[in-house]
Amino acid sequence: MTVLAYGFCIDEQYLLPALVTVSSLAETLRPAERRQAAVRVLTLDLTRQHAVTLADIVRKAGFGSFRLQWARPPRGAVMTDTDYISVTSYLRFAFTAAFVERPYLIYVDADTLVLDDPAPPLNHLREGQLGLALDEFNPRIGYRGQALPGLVADRPELRGLPYYNAGMWWTTTSALPVIRRGVRSALRTGAQYIFHNDQDALNLWAMTADASAVVPVDARYNRFELARFLERSDWPRRYTSRPPYATDTAVLHFVGGAKPWLADCPSTSDVRLYRSVLARTLRTVDQLGDHSIDAPRFQGAA
Repeated sequence: MTVLAYGFCIDEQYLLPALVTVSSLAETLRPAERRQAAVRVLTLDLTRQHAVTLADIVRKAGFGSFRLQWARPPRGAVMTDTDYISVTSYLRFAFTAAFVERPYLIYVDADTLVLDDPAPPLNHLREGQLGLALDEFNPRIGYRGQALPGLVADRPELRGLPYYNAGMWWTTTSALPVIRRGVRSALRTGAQYIFHNDQDALNLWAMTADASAVVPVDARYNRFELARFLERSDWPRRYTSRPPYATDTAVLHFVGGAKPWLADCPSTSDVRLYRSVLARTLRTVDQLGDHSIDAPRFQGAA
């Protein structure tokens, strides 16, 4: 059994979905795995009350260790795409080995739903490596989408290199300082190319890092929920032809602004699955006595 920590970056806006993600992770893991695992949280602005509620949720779920730390994003953090994302996303580069206290870290975005054990990609990492899944809408630099605009015009030799989604990480903690320094360098030298905020900064580092520094992870561990978009438009078909539902998904990622905890999100089967975990999470929050979290209650959610 791998000794690891699950890392989250949470602000007040994303507290509720983060609680849902933690709950889904706990429901996926066996009791012994939860007891062995740690949860580590970095935040900009969580209140003390909400930090206590988060800690109580984590412990009630059976995780063996919890730590939370208030942190700041790196100097020069570029925020261009801000429709539903805050500078909190840059905190993923602030994890340290001393804070994690485990040899392995799996970073998990707060807009994901964990459906199967997310740890197997760690089995393919060597010391100092980072595992990432290709971005489903922009898997290669310079071919489509808005990732790193203008980069291949200035650096045509970079066209076709992998472009990764930053919503899930698998890494040895020994790699954290290298990633942090690389991202800071990317912010100094490549800020003009950044559109997708910290994700673009991470990819700027990955393109210039040692060839073995980044290990591709199977798509099932960071799969986009497509059906919400297809309810409203066929635009995802410009990027992917796969069916909207996949039976082997381990981590379902609700990218974009149509978040499943919002009332105006199309009610696909995956959204209804999310809302069932949301309902169970809210019952636990109610039992803990925290009535300060503004949460929607969806009819029919289990």
